[in-house]
Amino acid sequence: MSETFEALAGALTAEYAAIWAYGPIGVRLSDAERKAAVAAEAAHRARRDALVMQLSTAGGTVPPDRAGYALPFPVTDRASALRLAVQVEERTAAFWRAALPVSTGADRDRALAALVEYAVRATRWRRSAGITPLTVPFPGRPA
Repeated sequence: MSETFEALAGALTAEYAAIWAYGPIGVRLSDAERKAAVAAEAAHRARRDALVMQLSTAGGTVPPDRAGYALPFPVTDRASALRLAVQVEERTAAFWRAALPVSTGADRDRALAALVEYAVRATRWRRSAGITPLTVPFPGRPA
């Protein structure tokens, strides 16, 4: 199996977890923030669906989704929901960032687009949460 396939399979597992996390996030938000959470979940679903199709046609084993995922902390209010949204976007961006050095062509373009989208979304969630700094120097890179 190629390094690119493995990196994209890792990104797929991150997409699964992101989709799952937006359930507890969305129920703690209201109005525009809830709409943003719904849009974020839809974006992660679209990337998941595209990855499932791509990996299954490549002939490898597509990692399965799990029934549930452990959250890093309880989501009990708006503040914790926003913190989790930031963490979800940063974590998912890290998997796409890992795909960049092992991919080329359209795969690399998709990985870069995902990394940029999730970095921007994490910045928006930080702004909503009042977290500073709003941006990080190298999105997707572990601190």
